[in-house]
Amino acid sequence: GKHRIVIPCLGRFKEEYEKVSKLYMNNKIRTTKYTLLNFLPRNLFEQFHRVANLYFLFLVVLNWVPLVEAFQKEITMLPLIAVLTIIAVKDGLEDYSKYKMDRRINNLLTKVYSR
Repeated sequence: GKHRIVIPCLGRFKEEYEKVSKLYMNNKIRTTKYTLLNFLPRNLFEQFHRVANLYFLFLVVLNWVPLVEAFQKEITMLPLIAVLTIIAVKDGLEDYSKYKMDRRINNLLTKVYSR
């Protein structure tokens, strides 16, 4: 299999290194954009930065005004909900594949050079 080789320069400073290293983040790779807690709000935030989605949202809101109502309120929401759902599923699957790749890279067997 593939291996990573890490050559530390610890020597006699090993104890000091262990104390100091607790203060810093670990070196795990994380390329994912979402977590389970922030997926829905962050994904919706990113999707509504697209002009087309804002246009569909504007039509939905406009259709709730009784004077302007052209269609049934629920029918106007269907295209927006469909587009948001499809894009959210696509983004979720892409992010999950990144998560699996990150986990595989972070769990590679590592060889440490020691004199």
